[in-house]
Amino acid sequence: MTTQTVVDFADVASVVGTTLGPSEWIEITQDRIDTFADATDDDQWIHVDPERAKQGPFGAPIAHGFLTLSLLIPMWSELFDVSGVKTKVNYGLDKVRFTNPVKVGSRGRLVVTTKEASEVKGNGIHLVAEGTIEIEGQERPAVVATFLNRFYA
Repeated sequence: MTTQTVVDFADVASVVGTTLGPSEWIEITQDRIDTFADATDDDQWIHVDPERAKQGPFGAPIAHGFLTLSLLIPMWSELFDVSGVKTKVNYGLDKVRFTNPVKVGSRGRLVVTTKEASEVKGNGIHLVAEGTIEIEGQERPAVVATFLNRFYA
């Protein structure tokens, strides 16, 4: 069971330098891949054609890199929350690398290190975090990303 770190708005800076996680595992199913392909109009065979993908470079269908990246949000929410806020914003990404393909049936989880916190206009706090989405049984992670969060009281 994952432990969620919850801090009050005034204490967000206190988590800088902290490693959070890992989150629970999330399975990458063919259904999840197909749903993502439908939502994004990205139906490349390497993702959505299991028979053809078996003959491809990875021996199986793989998740879209952006599908794997999008799972960062639910996994991050599982690891961290801020109380005493009116708004929480996914502010963006500074750096993303897709370092290992995620085959259908794989499971991923997130580990995060918080890097810096600063005040922003409008009674907000900007929190920079580095996340790694690990693949169960793999040495290399699927995704390494620096992501930006804002919390407003």
